[in-house]
Amino acid sequence: MRMKQINKLKKQYNDIEIPSELDEVVKQTIQRATITKKRRSPVKRWSLGVAVAVAMFVGSINVSPAFANSLVNIPVLGSIVEVFTVQTLTMDKETYQANLKTPAISGLDSEGLQTALNEKYIEENKELFKQFKADVADMEKVGAGHMGIDSGYEVKTDTEQLLSIARFEVNMVGSSSTTMQYDTIDKQNNILITLPSLFKDDSYVEIISAYIKDDIKQQMKDDKNAAYLTSEGADPEFHSIQANQNFYITADHKLVISFDKYEIAAGYMGVVTFEIPSDILSDVLVGDTYIQ
Repeated sequence: MRMKQINKLKKQYNDIEIPSELDEVVKQTIQRATITKKRRSPVKRWSLGVAVAVAMFVGSINVSPAFANSLVNIPVLGSIVEVFTVQTLTMDKETYQANLKTPAISGLDSEGLQTALNEKYIEENKELFKQFKADVADMEKVGAGHMGIDSGYEVKTDTEQLLSIARFEVNMVGSSSTTMQYDTIDKQNNILITLPSLFKDDSYVEIISAYIKDDIKQQMKDDKNAAYLTSEGADPEFHSIQANQNFYITADHKLVISFDKYEIAAGYMGVVTFEIPSDILSDVLVGDTYIQ
């Protein structure tokens, strides 16, 4: 059955975007869960999860025809959610190397969400490999060059409720650069969680940014090898996260903010992450379902 699923995934290359309107659905889900958590019996809490999943699924169809069209009959492999390599794209020439591993998810209750994510992963690596081959062709025309690309994934969190997948892309032309992308999924309610959806308003941007800036200053004070980018004087060049900054949620419900290599620090520091204390976020969180 898995091979049938893989063959279907390989044929599907249209990137189906998760509609932005779903942020509001996430907020409503967290709020309802927070209000009822202490009052409901275990049976009622289980019923709430089912109701939320149904509402989420119907809402997805209503807000996005593309999302509705993504619903295909992929066979269910079981109740366990798995992440596996569905495709590997390679090139191995004397001065040009590529190794792109594409993840796929199986076992989500929402086949629509699962298909949208899997198609997105396939399309990303398809486009990366296409561009790499074009760049190699251009460099071969001038008769010189060394270039490589590597992509893969890592499961950062896998609990009964949450699945966080990190996808990396390493480009090597002289030096190397690393970019990251993350997806965090509520497996119980079939929701793709975004950073804005966790908070009541956009005040989280300033709160998180202030914490990171202070932490950078402290690291530079305590560790002479902490080479963050600085402006004039000793102040960090970092000022603010983006509203949709890369993030994931840990198994113990902590928010981790991620920056790509070279984004805020010297290259040798690689990908830089900050775990944000939950207590400084408590007043602006929609609820404590995900961040505790």
